[in-house]
Order: sequence, then C-alpha cells, then structure tokens
Amino acid sequence: MKFNFEKEPGKVLKKVDYNYDKKLISVIIPFYNDTKYTEQSVRSVLNQTYPCFELLIIDDGSTDKKSLKKLEEIKKLDDRIKVYHKENEGLAATRDYGAKKASKDTKYLFFLDNDDLIEPTCLECALWTLETNNKAAWTYTDSVGFDADEYTWNKCFNSRKLKQQNDLVATAMIRKDDFIEVGGYGLREKAVNEDWNFWLKMVAKGKFPVRMNFYGFWYRRKGADGELAKSRENKDRAMEIIKETAKTIKKDVEAIQYPRFEYNWDELVEEFEQIPKYKRKENGKTNILLIIPWMIMGGADRFNLSLIEKLDKKKFDITIITTEPAVNIYRQQFEEYATVYDLTTFLDNKYWTAFINYLIYKNNINVILNTNSEAGYSFIPYIKAKHPEVPIIDYVHMEEWYYRNGGYSRDSSGVSSMIDKTLTCNANSERILVEHFKRNKDEVQTVYIGVDEKKFDPENYDRKALREEYGIENKYVIGYICRITEQKRPYLFLRIIEELSKQRDDFEVIVAGNGNMLAEIKSKANNLGLRNIIKFEENVDEVQKIYSICDLTLNCSIKEGLALTSYESLSMGIPVVSCDVGGQKELINEDVGIIVPCMQDEEDILEFDYSDEEVNNYVEAVNKVIKNLKTLKGNCRKRILKGFTINQMQKNMAKILEDTSKNPNKEKIKNGKSISNTIDITKELITKYFEMAEIKYEWEITVYNKEFGLGRNNYKIKMLKEKMWKHKWYRGLIKFLQKIGLIKLIKKNEKINNIMND
Repeated sequence: MKFNFEKEPGKVLKKVDYNYDKKLISVIIPFYNDTKYTEQSVRSVLNQTYPCFELLIIDDGSTDKKSLKKLEEIKKLDDRIKVYHKENEGLAATRDYGAKKASKDTKYLFFLDNDDLIEPTCLECALWTLETNNKAAWTYTDSVGFDADEYTWNKCFNSRKLKQQNDLVATAMIRKDDFIEVGGYGLREKAVNEDWNFWLKMVAKGKFPVRMNFYGFWYRRKGADGELAKSRENKDRAMEIIKETAKTIKKDVEAIQYPRFEYNWDELVEEFEQIPKYKRKENGKTNILLIIPWMIMGGADRFNLSLIEKLDKKKFDITIITTEPAVNIYRQQFEEYATVYDLTTFLDNKYWTAFINYLIYKNNINVILNTNSEAGYSFIPYIKAKHPEVPIIDYVHMEEWYYRNGGYSRDSSGVSSMIDKTLTCNANSERILVEHFKRNKDEVQTVYIGVDEKKFDPENYDRKALREEYGIENKYVIGYICRITEQKRPYLFLRIIEELSKQRDDFEVIVAGNGNMLAEIKSKANNLGLRNIIKFEENVDEVQKIYSICDLTLNCSIKEGLALTSYESLSMGIPVVSCDVGGQKELINEDVGIIVPCMQDEEDILEFDYSDEEVNNYVEAVNKVIKNLKTLKGNCRKRILKGFTINQMQKNMAKILEDTSKNPNKEKIKNGKSISNTIDITKELITKYFEMAEIKYEWEITVYNKEFGLGRNNYKIKMLKEKMWKHKWYRGLIKFLQKIGLIKLIKKNEKINNIMND
C-alpha cells in the first residue's frame, strides 16, 4: 500500500473537548504575509489529541492587509491561540521571540512553520517520549514531504554525519530549559539553514534527541518559493555558519531511536504523575480501546480494519494501540476511523502500563477489545485488576497447535477469568475453546468475519478486458491468493500445479501475495519448469482484479480460522478448493467448491514433503470444479449474501460491544477486584512476557530497519543468537522464528541446529 499524500492533517477542524487546565507545551508558529496555508497548519494543531498547550502565532512584521485580517480570523478559532506582532527579522528571530513569549509554566517548545502540518497524536506522543526519556533534549518524528514534491523521510540520527549533512526535520518538541541554555536559534540572518545550525548547537552542548518512528510531521515543499530553496540560494553564507558551529562540537552524541527493546526486568510504571490528568468530556458513545499487534494486512488485520470502518461513528469512538514493531503500511487507513498509538514508535515497554491507564482514564474507555495481540493478553489480568468495571472482549481467529500449543486460543483461555466474552471467527474454533480449553460456553460466541459484498462485486470489473491485460486467452485461471508463508503451504501448492500440468494444458496460475517464502517458491517453480504457467503478482492494491480473472481459487493452508480470501473469492463469484481446516467447511459446501481432507499434522508445518494422496485429492477437486464451473459460479455470490456479509458482522459486533459495555459480567468484575490487592502478580506476568518476547521483538526491529535501510544492531543479534543456543527452552521460539523468516539464519548456525535436532 502506497502512502496517500492526499490525507493531509488539518483539512477540517476536529477538536475534541477535554477538561484540562495546566498547559505543558507552547506551540510556536511564525507568520508572515500568508492567507493560504496558516489556517490548515493551525487546525492540525487544534486537532491534537493532547489539549494542554498554548498556541502562539508570531507575526514577523506582515504588511499585507488581507493576511493580517486572516490572522485575526484564525485567532478566534480557539481561546488557546495568542497572536503577537513584531518587526520583520526572519524565521530564526521570530522563533526566538515566540520562545520568550511562552508561558513561564510551559515545559516544552514546539516549533511549527505556518505552512507545515502535524498528525493528531504528534504532541501527545512527543510529550510522553520526553517525559519518559528525561535526559533527551528534544524529540522528532519521521516526516512526509508534500505539495510540490512528495516523499516519506526515514533517517536515523547520526551526529557525526550531521556535521556534513542535515538529515533532521525542522519541527520538533524541545525542552525549554535546553533551548534557553544554547541561546535559542540566535541568528538574525534570513534563510541560512537556521534549523540545521540549531541542532548543531544542541549537539555541541552534549544534548541528544529521541527519534520517534512514525510519520507525525508533514513538510510542505513549495519549490522555488520555499525556505529550503532560499537557503540553497544563500548556500555559501549558510555553509559558512554551519561549518563554524560544527567546529564547536568536541564529542559525538548518540540518540534514542525507536523502535528499540530496552526492557530488563525493570519495574513497570503504572502512573506518570508529571503528565497532568485530564479527561475527555462524556460523549454518550461506547468508547472502545482496541489492542492489536500491528497494521499490516493479513486476514486478522483486515478484520480489524473492516470492523472499525463499519462501526457507526455516532455510537462508537475507537482508540487503538499496537504492540509489535512493524512497517505499518495501512496505518493511514486505520487512522481514518480511529485514534492510533503505535506504542513501539515512541515509548519504552516499562511505560506501557502507565500509558494504557492514562488512555482508559482520558478517553473514558468503557470496553476493551483485544485481537491477536500477545502483549495485549499479558496485560489483561493487570487491566482487570486496575479497572475491574471495564469489560474485556477478545476475538480469536484460530487455534495454532504448532505455535505455543494453541496460540491465541491458549492465551485467551489462560486469562478467561478476566474476559467477559470471547468471540471466534468460526464455530469449530468455538467448539475447541469449549471442549478442549474448558471454556464456559455462555461466554464464547461465533461472529463470522464476512466480506464487503459491494466492494467484492464482479459487476464492478470487466473480466474480459482484465484477462486481455494479463495476456490470458481461452484458458482457465487458478488463483493462489495469500501470504507466501509456511502456514499457507506453498510447496504443496506447487506440487498440485505440477501434477495438474501433467493432466491438462488449458490453465494458467496467478500467485498474488508476498511473504518470507516468496523468493524460494519462485526459484522452485523455475526448477519445476512451471514459470511458463505461473504469474507472480507480489503487490496487489486491488485484489478484486485478480479474483475477476480467476475461475477458481486454491487454499492449501495447514491452518485457518476462516480464510478471508475464501469470503472474497465467493463474493466475486469464484469457487474455492480448500483444505478442511478451521471453519472452512462452514462457508464452503458442495454448491460453491470442494473441501479436501488435510493429511498433515499442524506440528509438522515445517515439513515440506507431502503425500501423493493429498496432492491427488487436490488435483481431482480442481478437475471436478472446472467440470462444473458454470453451476458453481452461479451459487458463490448467493452463498455470501445469504449470511456472510461484512455488514452482518458489524451488526453482530456492534451489539456485543454495546451490550457488554452497558452490562459487564459481574463475576468478572468480582474477579478483577479480588486480585487488585495482589496486582504485583499481574505486573510480573507482563514482565515475564516482555523478557520472553525479546527475541521476536528484536527480530521485528531488524526487519523494520532493513525495510528502510536503517542498518541493524549487530551486538543485539549476536547476543540473541547466544541466548538461543544456551537455553534449550528456546526451542519453541526458534521454531517461531523459522516460521517468520529466520530459516536461513538457523540453518547456518550449527549450535542452533543441534538444539533443533536434540
């Protein structure tokens, strides 16, 4: 998913009412003869989720009457806005003037140019970052360039490199005391890289920043009219100043850069007194705290997005926290419908408890929904002990016997005494929770995920034209649409296609998806001589186009809850051949496809030798579907419309969320109160989770850094390898790391292999 540069913050004023008094932040916006940009910049500030700020607009001697009139109109938008007028001196002097006008009670300065923008959570995350990293002098986010030039900017801080090249953004939150200590910007010349020079002054004093790794700042590029272009015109003088300041740096500094893992049995912080408590005014809505791992786009993640998209915003307000380091390419989509805090981007683990308590209080949270977050499950006993009146719901997508002997089903069952309601995506998972994990059947309920039948409608697509575009003529098309990972058994898929190609030559295959096994599957397809019939589409923005050119889709997974691709395929009128796993047969019957027996144990997920019988079962099923294609296609969409639409899911979920928030389980409240006096036990469960999750967390950080070319922490990787082969009980974690893509590393490490073979 590409970054959407049209989603600029501040297009519309969306202030949220809070009860607050003390102001910690002075936001300073320089202004000069502008009627075009300033109001949007101001709106982006007023839309902040943290309201405890003053907004100082400093007019640098404007002479245009229309601009001054516009400034007076902007002033009336909010009583936190103050406007000051001064003689024209340039940007640096105007910022320094603003700092002097800041209230004596504010602790931080936040400088924002009048044509730039900030995301709604920018001030709040920056505040928490500096409050929890009290030796850091300033903090900033990754940035977005927009307008005349569009790009995203991810750069690690490097004080040595900073002497030669400016990789820092201009906008940041700065401790007022540190700003004063270095003398502010201190320049009275115009367009001389005053931002870069200021950061060098900070480094020269031994001060360092925190880099938050989310796109919180939008930097407007105005081409030849922008300040950056003017600085380039004045390059000689600007570089003269930069070089003189760089000479004063006697020692390099290291920044704190997220994501990072720094937890080492530290005591968890429950409250953060330095940040004043304030509460959002009651809105009469059901206020949901949704805990999820990340915002990528697997089936579970699409369920999360579909849910928050469809919930009635007049009845529900949604706050999201994410708990796993990831390249969250769908964050913008989630932010359309909810306020999002990726904890890994701005906060050390030891403060997560404090932040969750803060959010529950601030946003009047009256129901919590956890879906697929391991960290979330570790927090549930603590949250219930701390907030016994707040009901907790979780949604389980599948049980995974190859991962922690049950995966999220085991997590859920382990803390079931604190959970009001557990929802599953299929009746088979519901049955397993009740029969195997001994759950109370009255507390478990199936809610089918469903599909957006309007979005996945074959009438919206020209099948003939798309087939011509893909160069397909008079052949059947088989779709394999999924993440290319071990769970989806792509090697079995290749075996099926290899055998089918021996029987018929009237078909082609489209593989749509990405994953850790994609490269080796491509290589294997080449070795088998199948590349002439298989097309690989790694990044598909509109998967409906792929479905529309298919005649059937294959699902070879060793494990599913109820695959979203099956819903989508049927909604697009395409039959499905699927393995009999999870709840697949609850959706796929003989009218719309064929269910094939699974002949491999889940524990053998990493074994890629499949029986001829299982391969032949699939081949026979594909041939049978092709033979009855017209009839099956006619039934597929009817099957979805009968009971598996996303609107039906939304209605079910809305009722459960609303009913549970209004009528929390009294027994669960009692359970929460009963452990409130022994809350240290619940905190220790979180501590143990953090320690056990270190390897996975560090690997996810490595993947994130690799994605942006930010390098890797070689010391950390070496340490993690040593841990893996010193402790036999890491066997399960090693298998998990294989599953998410560390196969090559593990194969190369003889000591790790010895553990695996022990």
